Amino acid sequence: MTGTSTGAGQTALVVRIPAAEPTVARWRERLDPAAGEGVPAHVTVLFPFLPASGIDGATLAALGKVLGRHASFEVRFERCARLPGLLYLAPEPDAPFRRLTGAITDRWPETPPYGGKFDDVVPHLTVAQRQENLAVLEEVEADLNGRLPFTAEVSSVDLVVHDGSRWQHRMSFPLRR
Repeated sequence: MTGTSTGAGQTALVVRIPAAEPTVARWRERLDPAAGEGVPAHVTVLFPFLPASGIDGATLAALGKVLGRHASFEVRFERCARLPGLLYLAPEPDAPFRRLTGAITDRWPETPPYGGKFDDVVPHLTVAQRQENLAVLEEVEADLNGRLPFTAEVSSVDLVVHDGSRWQHRMSFPLRR
């Protein structure tokens, strides 16, 4: 959900990372517009997904089946990284996130990550976006480096829906234990 505009009815699949909140919340509130739209610290599995109007009971059941084939896992955040206009925490390992994204796009090929905008989709936890001031990014990165590392257990993927002004949780899909 990084670097894109959102509208009512858009959906995404995300992994919430509550363990990140103490580390990133104050920066995200200031420098990540998604935080102001109700998005918690997360790693995006797929954005955009299907329009909300196209998600019915059969789609929800299929999502549960696809995601339920994947085992829960532990992830560690120990470093910051950057992409143009973006400062993020890099999850390690990132392969489980890539597998989740691949499984969803294999099942719903009409939903490429970020609309097919990027050749390689890098799993990340956004801290600051659309921020071109290098001094601000360096300040954020220095602060974060003093607070890392932390680990998180990934045991579910959430479907979230944009209502036109905020993202709302619709459903969680557990990963296999």
